[in-house]
Amino acid sequence: MFKPEGIFPALVTPFTDNGKEINDEQLRALVNRCIELGVNGVVPCGTTGEFVNLTIEERKHVIDVVIDEVNDRCSVIAGTGASGTKQALEMTQYAKDAGADAVLIVTPFYLKPTNRGIYQHFYTIANKVDIPIVLYNIPQCTGVWLKWQMVEDLAQIPNIVALKDSSGELRYMLAVLEKVRDKINILCGHDEVVIAALAAGASGAILASANVIPDIWIQIYRHVQNGELQKARDLQYRVQKIARIIAGSGAVGAKEALKMIGLKVGPVRHPLSIGGELSYEAREELRLELEKIGKIKPKPVAFEKITEKPLEERFETLGISSKTIKDFTIKIGEALAGEEPEVAHIDLMIGQKDGPLSEAYAKAKASPSPGHEPLLAILEPNLAVKPTTLIVPTVTIRSMRQASMIYGPAQAAVAKAVVDSVADGTIPKEFVDEILIIANVFVHPAAVNRQRVYINNYKAMRHALRRAIEGRPTIEELLENKNRAKHPFKYTP
Repeated sequence: MFKPEGIFPALVTPFTDNGKEINDEQLRALVNRCIELGVNGVVPCGTTGEFVNLTIEERKHVIDVVIDEVNDRCSVIAGTGASGTKQALEMTQYAKDAGADAVLIVTPFYLKPTNRGIYQHFYTIANKVDIPIVLYNIPQCTGVWLKWQMVEDLAQIPNIVALKDSSGELRYMLAVLEKVRDKINILCGHDEVVIAALAAGASGAILASANVIPDIWIQIYRHVQNGELQKARDLQYRVQKIARIIAGSGAVGAKEALKMIGLKVGPVRHPLSIGGELSYEAREELRLELEKIGKIKPKPVAFEKITEKPLEERFETLGISSKTIKDFTIKIGEALAGEEPEVAHIDLMIGQKDGPLSEAYAKAKASPSPGHEPLLAILEPNLAVKPTTLIVPTVTIRSMRQASMIYGPAQAAVAKAVVDSVADGTIPKEFVDEILIIANVFVHPAAVNRQRVYINNYKAMRHALRRAIEGRPTIEELLENKNRAKHPFKYTP
């Protein structure tokens, strides 16, 4: 009987632009890309496929399309789970009739049945439909653990062939491996612990991030199979942040990453959203990480004349208005990083030294507002960064502790971000002596963790610089996000 081994993408479900229909063309393109990159199989209608937000007919349609496009080139494990046994049984029978190699059945959710009910759920389906079954443990979504003792019992049923564990709890996985590794295969479903699971004896992985980087996961899998653990570790470290972001955001992160690499898969369905499960800052991090591993190319950097472009009121305290910048090159960037109380917010301008920024720079240095005294970004005493960067506190400084946070870790972080942005070409080296940067820096008055202040300000400055140089967000991005935009602290007491 079929037992899954290797790397399986938990396929996203591509939708049309309005999110109302399945986009068959993009679904087929996604399947083909995964197969071309060497996956051992594909898994439609799982958690990453937003199965709970699909109708029964839509789920059946997705399974049909995937099986048709795969055309026996790899295995298909169809997600057929449901909160009710009757519904799961119907979907499982359909998947078998459609030609799936196996089914993935999640523990019944929402009503949180007891162990007796869970066992009866799987037992009933396994006995009524003769198809290989992969059990699915994902307690963070279902609210129910499929206990290892239960797995041990279920493994006695002949057509239960594997367990996908997405809990991320290695203690649980090791207990399951100890008890049933000679009976069923164990698959890792949590992107952040793949190498640990494989090294412990897991037979493969079903991953959301395998939509995006299946080739890298396949390399990791093969390295572990060949006993090349150091090579596997090195690869896992390279994609660990990608794995963490996608594991934490599910379909939202996976779909955004696919869009970044050029495969349009449409939006997620509500209540999922960008800015929710995947924050805008995490999306920027995802883009940077995909650039690092060569999956997407950085956008070219260019300084151009910007005419008739009004400047946001937030900079008018520095004496810059829309009228004074009409014929000057100036770019604006903004970013948020981290969580309270160490949250960082950077609001910056980049412009030519012979433009309005030079006047703003001189004014800020000559007559600073009390509590908002500006400071040059320096890496160490007497070593100012290039381009010349002025830091202006956003929140009025009222204590020495608050001042030490701003003129300490925040200042160092901004300086390091500027230097790194020059080093990686975000800011062209040929412009560093010709431009100025003025950055409004927000440090929460309640911040206490200096290391987090440093890390968050570094991230925010890096993202703000990139957004300024690239002219982002674009009009298209703003229109896309206009209905879900909110103040970052709107729901914070």
